[in-house]
Amino acid sequence: MKKLLALALVLGVGLYAAACGDGGKATADTAIKAAETALAAVQSDATAYVPDQLKSVQDALAAAKDSFAKGEFQAALTAAQELPAKISAMKDAAEARRAELKTSWTDLSAGLPAMVEQIQGRVDTLSKSRRLPKEITKEQFEGAKAGLDTLKATWTEATGAFEGGNLVGAVEKAQAVKAKAAEIMTALGMQAADAPK
Repeated sequence: MKKLLALALVLGVGLYAAACGDGGKATADTAIKAAETALAAVQSDATAYVPDQLKSVQDALAAAKDSFAKGEFQAALTAAQELPAKISAMKDAAEARRAELKTSWTDLSAGLPAMVEQIQGRVDTLSKSRRLPKEITKEQFEGAKAGLDTLKATWTEATGAFEGGNLVGAVEKAQAVKAKAAEIMTALGMQAADAPK
């Protein structure tokens, strides 16, 4: 992928000098194709991590193609020559976002299982008690038990998403688990010590 992107960027840089000799049509066509090759090399990651930026690049490429179709070859060439830098910036942004998500997942996956275990322990203890503490109503306790089942299911989904390569989905689900766990712990009179960020 990196080799394809590098090749496309090199092609893009050298095209302007050749534009004057053929009226610009062939050179504009080559520039557009080079941009398409560069975009194809990073589109998968961009779709996953920076979809808004990807749409902007796709729109810019579509505009270059539109100019070409209208016979506006110089405008098409100019637009196409701007694309390699945009694609490179998008690639860097996607890599940064992926690294950020990996860090978030590492932090969340280190702390959330312990939170779920703490809640399970509290629920087990209260289930064995003849009476609930006065600060916990029966409705709160039943809600906490139901919430615990949801937590476990969502955490399973989060780990499945991570193992399947869906970092965005994994982190979103893990954050939902964290929020729900904190809510349940509060309802059960617990403190979330060392909760993951």
